[in-house]
Amino acid sequence: MDRKPDHAAGLDGISAKQIQDEGKLAELGYRQELNRDWSLLHNFGVSFSIISVITGITTLFQYGLNTGGPGVMSVGWIVVSFFTMFVALGMAEIVSAVPTSGGPYFWAAILAPDDKAAFASWITGAGLITALLRAIRFNLLGQVAVTTGITFGGANLISTVATVGTSYSPTAARTLGIYAAVLVSHGVINSFGVHTLRYLNNSSIILHSVGVTCFGIAVLAKAPIHQSAKFVFATFYDGTGVDGVGWGMRASPAYVAACGVLMSQYTITGFDASAHLCKTPSFAPEDIKIDSLIQNLAEETKSASWSAPLGVLMSVGVSAVFGFFIVLSLLFSIQHFESTVQSDIGQPVVQILVDIFGNAGAIVLMTLVIVCVYHCGLFSMTSNSRMMFGFARDKGLPPFFNKVDARFKSPIRTVWLAAFLSFLLAIPSLGSTVAFSAATSIATIGLYISYGIPILIGLIYHRNFQKGPFNLQVASRPVALIAVLWICFISIIFCLPTANPVSDQTLNYTPVAVGIVAAYAFGSWFLWARTWFKGPIRQIQAETLGVNLEEPGALERAEAEGKLGGNYSS
Repeated sequence: MDRKPDHAAGLDGISAKQIQDEGKLAELGYRQELNRDWSLLHNFGVSFSIISVITGITTLFQYGLNTGGPGVMSVGWIVVSFFTMFVALGMAEIVSAVPTSGGPYFWAAILAPDDKAAFASWITGAGLITALLRAIRFNLLGQVAVTTGITFGGANLISTVATVGTSYSPTAARTLGIYAAVLVSHGVINSFGVHTLRYLNNSSIILHSVGVTCFGIAVLAKAPIHQSAKFVFATFYDGTGVDGVGWGMRASPAYVAACGVLMSQYTITGFDASAHLCKTPSFAPEDIKIDSLIQNLAEETKSASWSAPLGVLMSVGVSAVFGFFIVLSLLFSIQHFESTVQSDIGQPVVQILVDIFGNAGAIVLMTLVIVCVYHCGLFSMTSNSRMMFGFARDKGLPPFFNKVDARFKSPIRTVWLAAFLSFLLAIPSLGSTVAFSAATSIATIGLYISYGIPILIGLIYHRNFQKGPFNLQVASRPVALIAVLWICFISIIFCLPTANPVSDQTLNYTPVAVGIVAAYAFGSWFLWARTWFKGPIRQIQAETLGVNLEEPGALERAEAEGKLGGNYSS
């Protein structure tokens, strides 16, 4: 469609910008099916909510204190933020060129040569378990594990806060029950579509900005004593030894410090969500979006080519600053380090708040934290379900999941698939003391590998990379190289054991999960998937030729009859 880019509404009340965005989706071979009701602010808000620095910091604060201590937590945050921005820049450049709800798996297919596009899409696209075990790949692994890490962490916080001043005794089974109830509530809310989530997004932005800022200020202002800068930035603590001998002695302090950056890296994760909210626009400077919610929300956001990349960079940059402030406020306000690390409550952040505010004040502030974590998990499921829908639309999942509810314009079936898979990933918590840190490691590795594959493909096949409005120019390839190397580094260190000695209770099952996914992804491709998975399909082309996409099997028959011109991988 060749239309002038004016901002007047058309005959149907549809703006020229919306026409441009739908036209871009058509170029990439898609109909607009998800409701596009997102602005740059809302896109950033969802990404910011999913990154949710208060969520990652509070749920992994104990891990951070035991695996390196204050020095690794503070300095590690700076290092992780620096290198994560390279990943965000690489992703922003890609999503500017290819804004669609499929996210990384679609980017991989577009950037790869035609003969490798379907394979790149298959390896990137999904993760842990899908219906009928048809698609197991890295992005879904990361997406599901992120939702698990966020919501299960929230369930742990609820269990812990319930013990303050009461006789309640949390158990693994009770925490899992709380987790299941929260997942169900997230599924119900996500089933009502994007318009409902938009209003919740507004409250989430306020909670994660004003609320978290007030939290940090209150902690610093009320703390009776403050630790020194030397304590915060130079104190190393090795609590990885179950029997008193930690990895700092068995290996080296550097080993412990490297493993300790998980708290920071996990916290700044999920910025691909902006892409999931972007709708695919024309390449005009006012049409971009960014990453935190970039992947799955991209198709639902206005002016995605600019708002999606900007959303990614804004969410990472703002989260890095906010997160550093919260980390410092908590570390400076520790009253007694030993009693905080070895707290009877079992949660150092709650112990810090009890020491400062007493039981009642601690419960009030932790309620704010739990509400923030709830919003974070809610929007993580939003992003997750959109990514699954994009993959199902391209036949990477059974056709049953390629369905958008006509009334709410929401992929309800993939919403509940996301909830179910997230619950499955938390079941090992019933028999493992390191299940939560393993889930966060899986989330971090799975998502960052899915981010890294398209960036690597764009680096190798840079002549195939047709840039969008957000263009790094000569810095593009150096930025991509640094991003890929950093992802390789964290993918290795987060597979390492973090508790000594290693036993069935302390085993880090991250390499097992990631290994199974990798083996299945590559094995299934060569054994059977390459015969039927074609990568992103061209729905617009099919409709133009009169194919009724609502009729089951119509698209498959058109392909078999050669009506669509054959190659769907680009």
